[in-house]
Amino acid sequence: MLKKEDFRIKSLGRPSVVSPIKFSTIRGDGIVNFIEDNVTIPYCIKSDCDPSTRDFAFECAGPRKMIFFKPKEVTAGIMTCGGLCPGLNDAIRSIVMQLFYKYGVTKILGVQFGQKGLNPEFKHKLLKLTPDVVKDIHIQGGSILGTSRGRVDPEIMVDSLKRHGINALFCLGGDGTQKGLHEIYRVIKRRKLKIATIGIPKTIDNDISYNYRTFGVDTAITVARAAVRCAHSEAVSAYNAIGLVKVMGRRSGFIAALTTLAANDVNFCLIPEVPFKLQGEGGLLDALEKRLDRRHHCVIVAAEGAGQDLLKDEAAAATYDASGNIRLGDIGFFLKNTIIENFKERAIHIDLKYIDPSYMIRSVPANANDSMFAAELGRLAANAAMAGKTDMMIGYWQSYFTHVPLPLAISKRKQVDPEGALWREVLSTTGQPVLMI
Repeated sequence: MLKKEDFRIKSLGRPSVVSPIKFSTIRGDGIVNFIEDNVTIPYCIKSDCDPSTRDFAFECAGPRKMIFFKPKEVTAGIMTCGGLCPGLNDAIRSIVMQLFYKYGVTKILGVQFGQKGLNPEFKHKLLKLTPDVVKDIHIQGGSILGTSRGRVDPEIMVDSLKRHGINALFCLGGDGTQKGLHEIYRVIKRRKLKIATIGIPKTIDNDISYNYRTFGVDTAITVARAAVRCAHSEAVSAYNAIGLVKVMGRRSGFIAALTTLAANDVNFCLIPEVPFKLQGEGGLLDALEKRLDRRHHCVIVAAEGAGQDLLKDEAAAATYDASGNIRLGDIGFFLKNTIIENFKERAIHIDLKYIDPSYMIRSVPANANDSMFAAELGRLAANAAMAGKTDMMIGYWQSYFTHVPLPLAISKRKQVDPEGALWREVLSTTGQPVLMI
């Protein structure tokens, strides 16, 4: 059960240094203001909120008048972990620019290839990051620092932070990355070190809890929508044609659902949160046959984690990646082959085209919206670190940027609510049966 203290942000100590940023604390003087720690964003604003949660609130993100670190004594480290995501370079660039130009921090190091960059065994050198080094990286996809999956002993990573003099660590990544950052914090706390640990949520799956949006999602939907429109063009150009598009989304179907709404050409959207059966009356194949009989074309969007219960043979032989994530069965190929065989057995002609744009989705440069969003997260992360905040992540809630305690952010996975507004809109857009079980 949530408690009010779950929303409390940890600090390295009392801020006693006046910020070099020339903002104001006076309302009405025409000068932009600092944010005070007592400015909060309500956790719930709906009238039907659980009454026990109505006093819960996030600390508002933004620059503070009093900061913890003397800028000349700061050595910052920036690390990107997990898979690629549009906007990584935008966030890296904005951290560097904010620290350098707004705070006067000149020692900024880039940790190469994720957590492995903090393990001397891999011999990855740290990069010196300056405004000249990062000035143009936001127009590139990927990460200038490289990335990797896999866990490194947090004791080893903290040893490396001490050796390099890093006292402000920024980690860009998803749920696993933020869990790893929390482990680093716990070692730092036990050793009584003054090192700020700040997370920036990066995942196109948009599955980090207590956070409305992560950067990269908007770009992912834009690219995925283009693939869906190609699938629709193929489908309407042939008789009984099916366009099948697989998108990313291991445990959360946000990309599939949002792409469906953006494209407006999808007839079936399949996500991990909503089970479906293939055979029998009311199953996907039955609904698909009725759709083809009625309209003679169809577009299906499937999240990679959808229908995993149907892949019994692949589930029995499941393996895990370096980060401990189970390697999912390929629902795209499974659906493609199953649909083709089903209609072949029924002597019904179909023409199926299968499209998987996954790596295109995650490796392209960020679009304008994600670029702005990632850059803002980076600046706010720099502000939080300089103020001595720690064991926290920059979030976005009720249209405001927030400070989210890492234990709260990693406490559960955010998923599409099968009874919520997003899925209701998907069903309204596709016209698919409410249940296919």
